[in-house]
Amino acid sequence: MSFRIDIFTIFPELVETMASASVIGRGRTAGTLDVRVHDLRMAATDRHRSVDDAPFGGGAGMVMMPQPLFDAVEAVDPPRPLFYLSPAGRRFDQAMASELASGTGFAMLCGRYEGVDERVCEHLVDDELSVGDFVLAGGEAAALVVLEAVGRCVPGVLSNEASAVEESFSGGLLEYPQYTRPAEFRGWSVPEVLLSGDHGRVARWRRAQSLARTIERRPDLIEARGGLSDEERELLDAHGLEAER
Repeated sequence: MSFRIDIFTIFPELVETMASASVIGRGRTAGTLDVRVHDLRMAATDRHRSVDDAPFGGGAGMVMMPQPLFDAVEAVDPPRPLFYLSPAGRRFDQAMASELASGTGFAMLCGRYEGVDERVCEHLVDDELSVGDFVLAGGEAAALVVLEAVGRCVPGVLSNEASAVEESFSGGLLEYPQYTRPAEFRGWSVPEVLLSGDHGRVARWRRAQSLARTIERRPDLIEARGGLSDEERELLDAHGLEAER
């Protein structure tokens, strides 16, 4: 059974182009992902296919009207939950990507202009999601972020399932440094441990590097994990790495 993701937008061509490439595109071709893109303008009722109007009370910009959005969603009956992409939404992260991927599907509504009529938020969507503390021209870029983050967590999408496990934010840590050929480039050498063939030693080195990188770059992630364990401090010390910034 395919994992279904529906996306509602006024720019279906933009979303389709991105959703047909790379990992997500391969998942769609293989039938593992069922990504359906819907044009909100198809539910418009006037000859101009309008989806927005001026805000009551005045103010800059336009607001997306409830009628086309409600009608578009209700005509499709997409999988739930239905998320509205909004800077006011709860923060989307890797843990949520994994959680969504464990289900059977979900849907996303992409806003534009000054946003959507509040009745859409109150009575149509199930939740709001934000991909960061910044403002975009519309929800399409955010929806594509969520699509790829969740899609690659769906079993069978990645050719190497370990790729979804051994990466940044797995276990609350940033990913360890990666190297490939050549072993020496412009005088810079790959760490000897990675050439040793000792898988246990490599695993310990990678774990230590993940810890050190997270301490340096995202100490908030270490704090969220409740700090370092005694075993982690010993591992850092064994590799000559600092346990604190």
